[in-house]
Amino acid sequence: MAFAVRGLILASPSSLATPAVLAIAVDIAREAGALIRNAYGSVGRVDFKGAVNPVTETDVAAEKLIHSQLQVAFPGHRVYGEELGEDQPTTQRMTTLPLWLVDPLDGTNNFAHGLPHFAVSLGLVADGEPQVAVVYDPLRDAAFAAYRGGGATLNGETIHVSRVGTLSDAFLATGFPYNRRIAADNNTRMLDHFLRRSQGVRRAGSAALDMAYVACGRFDGYWEPGLSPWDVAAGLLLVEEAGGRISDFSGGRERLFSGVEVVASNAAIHGEMLAVLRYGAAAPHPDFADLGHRNA
Repeated sequence: MAFAVRGLILASPSSLATPAVLAIAVDIAREAGALIRNAYGSVGRVDFKGAVNPVTETDVAAEKLIHSQLQVAFPGHRVYGEELGEDQPTTQRMTTLPLWLVDPLDGTNNFAHGLPHFAVSLGLVADGEPQVAVVYDPLRDAAFAAYRGGGATLNGETIHVSRVGTLSDAFLATGFPYNRRIAADNNTRMLDHFLRRSQGVRRAGSAALDMAYVACGRFDGYWEPGLSPWDVAAGLLLVEEAGGRISDFSGGRERLFSGVEVVASNAAIHGEMLAVLRYGAAAPHPDFADLGHRNA
């Protein structure tokens, strides 16, 4: 099956990983970002999908814009967004169809409270893998972008993951699931284990930007449970194309692209991060040699 892309005929889903397709995605993300930037500071109605999961009028408006633009640019593709999507895409759909996974405003809680840290996230999945990725920070005009096999960039300049070699020297990021008020495991215990084995951990409130920051070396590693496909599709490709490593908590990929378990790192510290996720308090510790006998 061939797919039409603004005059281009692409013979297979994997051939969507091109500079031309990426450029279109960046333009669409910037257009949605301008809408969000204009609305920042004057948030209107806020509804809630859960106790701590808000959605604003701006989320919906940005997703409508993105959806319409993607449908014009890529008429043969499916578009699934956080706010307006149909049922969550199945593994089969993500494997067999070119699918855009859209988070129109990743960091809605921040946006609604006037905290200037949020982003537009667009990820194209085909052949079961992310092919094109854009994470756009509208307040800083920062466009993180990648296509499979083409490296990762920030506003057109090549980016790479950090060279930090050990977890004890690493600066990390994480987040907490929307069911954190009632979940038996809401990531706070794991936060404690990583805090005791690293230089520090930040919870900034945007998974897409956390992974983009790993890609450009601002963070050395990131982990989070309980995400969704639209949260991770773009960020994971950015990290890989910037030279990093991605996996689920076991080191595989089975639970990765669903967002259920996500670990993204500069690759050098990935094994140590997996050891913490596996062993918790019994994982190797830089100040207690007797805990240093286990590996992931």
